[in-house]
Amino acid sequence: MTATDAQVKKLMDELNKCTGIGVAAARAGMDRKTARKYRGSKALPSTLKPPRAWLTREDPFADDWTSLEAMLADAPELEAKTLFEWLQGQKPGAYSDGQLRTLQRHVRRWRGQHGPEKQVFFSQEHRPGERAQTDFTWGTELGVTIGGEPFAHMLCHVVLPYSNWEHATVCRSESMAALRRGVQAAFFALGQVPKEHQTDNSTAATHDLSTGKRGFNAEYLRLMEHLGMTPLTTAVGAKEQNGDVEAANNALKRRLKQHLLVRGNADFESVAAYEAFVGEVVERANVGRAKRLADELALMRVLRVTRLVEYEEQDVEVTSWSTIRVKKNAYSVPSRLIGERVRVRVYDDRLEVYYSSRLELVVERLHGEQKHRVDYRHIIWSLVKKPGAFARYRYREDLFPSLVFRRAYDALRDAHGERQADIGYLRLLHLAASTMEADVELALTLMLAERRVPDVETVKALVQPRPLLTADLAAPVVDLGAYDRLLGAEA
Repeated sequence: MTATDAQVKKLMDELNKCTGIGVAAARAGMDRKTARKYRGSKALPSTLKPPRAWLTREDPFADDWTSLEAMLADAPELEAKTLFEWLQGQKPGAYSDGQLRTLQRHVRRWRGQHGPEKQVFFSQEHRPGERAQTDFTWGTELGVTIGGEPFAHMLCHVVLPYSNWEHATVCRSESMAALRRGVQAAFFALGQVPKEHQTDNSTAATHDLSTGKRGFNAEYLRLMEHLGMTPLTTAVGAKEQNGDVEAANNALKRRLKQHLLVRGNADFESVAAYEAFVGEVVERANVGRAKRLADELALMRVLRVTRLVEYEEQDVEVTSWSTIRVKKNAYSVPSRLIGERVRVRVYDDRLEVYYSSRLELVVERLHGEQKHRVDYRHIIWSLVKKPGAFARYRYREDLFPSLVFRRAYDALRDAHGERQADIGYLRLLHLAASTMEADVELALTLMLAERRVPDVETVKALVQPRPLLTADLAAPVVDLGAYDRLLGAEA
């Protein structure tokens, strides 16, 4: 009778407890004679079985293996499926699709015996308080929505490899502004910094990629100097050198996904609310890392500097189109600023526009290049005077604030033609800018639902505020003599 490795291990455990051979054999589920055999050999069945040196069936690739082996020797990267398809083309009908697995085993065995040397990855020993690693990872896959709208975002993830302490901030892009905010948030939360800070080699937030030399950019070097850390980077194409934070990225997103499931939904009222949720999840995970974190903090330098501003400033001139150009994207501003120079604070998620030190505008930042965001309120006063410019306006699509406005324009065009539709639609936009866009949108929705062509006078009547009704109360007559009598009684 043969036994499995697990049965023999159970037998040895029972014998080590001074259990008799009969009882031990029964508990391990084997015959007494078999138990005596393995007690004497003190070896597992898998080690006693001699390796099989024969095939259980004829090798279907025996006639062609020499040719296949020569092809692998010339191009070791060839895959078994490619070789199999080549064979089927050379010998139609000789090989069935079910034999692919057999060839894959042949190729795998050949690679193990004769294939090229593979890259070895070396496990690194981390020292407490020595290094932090930072990386950006996409969080869009979590399915988070803000006010019901899909939220495309990234997480700036900072990890201390020795203790696995981590910190994460929500950002919109892999930018220097996002990195500055994420790194400072992490280390100001700790109150201390390690000696070194490591990032990968591909991020434009830390490297100057335009020159091709991939050196650190000046802004990142200033941040590292301010915080007192030595900047390090990985080799080009060697993300595994930043492996701790890379692995932590996946673990963080799995943890966030689980907490979103427990929460019951992934919708948040604001980005700030979502970031608070991320902070709570990370803080819970850090509780179990307190002991090793204490070892790190004992060797880390106390942070004694103030926090750097988390924006970049640019001075730009407002064009005659009532737009400014920032980071290769166009934004509209109030037309009264045309020809003036404004100062723009560029954050990761927004722009703040100042004129004469006064905040004039806050607008969501565009990421990427050659994009535009035009607010009809900034230009409608000029456009209603020049309605002919609307037909071929470069940023025309930005002047439809919602699908309802687009449908209203289409209804006007179908009823009156393009020229009159342009004039009528611009008057509707002017009304929205003068009153409340939401009220105008509701009025348009009602008219479209009734299959009525919108016109500005009807919409104006619908959105015009109704006068408040007040009660007609008679003024009371005050008897001042009562006060005289009261004072006289007190005297």
